[in-house]
Amino acid sequence: MSIQVQNITKTYGDQKALNKVSFTINKGEIVGFLGPNGAGKSTMMKILTTYLPASEGVAFVNGFEVTKKDIAVKKSVGYLPEHNPLYLEMYVREYLLFNAGIYNIPKSEVESIIEKTGLTPEANKKISQLSKGYRQRVGLANALLHNPEVLILDEPTTGLDPNQLIEIRQLIKNVGEEKTVLLSTHIMQEVEAICDRVIIINKGEIVLDKKLEDLKNNKQQIIEVEFDYRVEEVALQQLPKIERVENSIGFVYQLHFKTQQDMRGNVFDFAHDNGLKILQLHQKNTTLEKLFTELTIEK
Repeated sequence: MSIQVQNITKTYGDQKALNKVSFTINKGEIVGFLGPNGAGKSTMMKILTTYLPASEGVAFVNGFEVTKKDIAVKKSVGYLPEHNPLYLEMYVREYLLFNAGIYNIPKSEVESIIEKTGLTPEANKKISQLSKGYRQRVGLANALLHNPEVLILDEPTTGLDPNQLIEIRQLIKNVGEEKTVLLSTHIMQEVEAICDRVIIINKGEIVLDKKLEDLKNNKQQIIEVEFDYRVEEVALQQLPKIERVENSIGFVYQLHFKTQQDMRGNVFDFAHDNGLKILQLHQKNTTLEKLFTELTIEK
């Protein structure tokens, strides 16, 4: 496996930024690390890239323990932090050649990366003259210079316009065909567009770790129904395949079923058997966005 995290905890005084976080990422996976702002995403990224020590636990990247083999980890990881550190007064090609010199990377490899990341038309411009989208391309090119096996990208599309967003997403997807990618974001559409798997973190703890395909195939069914008077939730819990009942407002209930089978007929039968009138009824889709909200909402 490319990344292995075991019970990582990070504390700042009395505050726990991460609390016993564990997950593994296999070679060739593109994994979305999803969570609200302040959930612990960037902290985890910094630990994996050796920029920040964990308070407890252990993490491995390509088999190297991050605290003991930091040089080996840095060689095998390409890192694009949230705030892309660029020398704005340097030219694109000049900047990449400068960084390539640190790794003794030949100029031909730099030209190959420039082409792969779509920077050829902008290679002779100053970085300060580039759009946000092209600056992100430069950051990604820099992360790829030493041909790392693992890419760690922290909020790589923040602040991009819709066209730039599409371009960077496609670029990450293309790179992900050859690399293991861990991508942190708070944007659900990002994960759905790029990733094979999603890990959701909230308040420093993992609350979900699933393949996108499994989420799509195992969507629960939600039926929202309004009756003409209050119904005891315990009565609704008798419906077949019901997982939980929520009384959102008044006589409106959200019925969560553990099945993709259409359960509206069962709800109609329940109303008839109990002498209830249904004022409105409709199915609601369970999207990643809704799941994210349910798992991260303040309660």
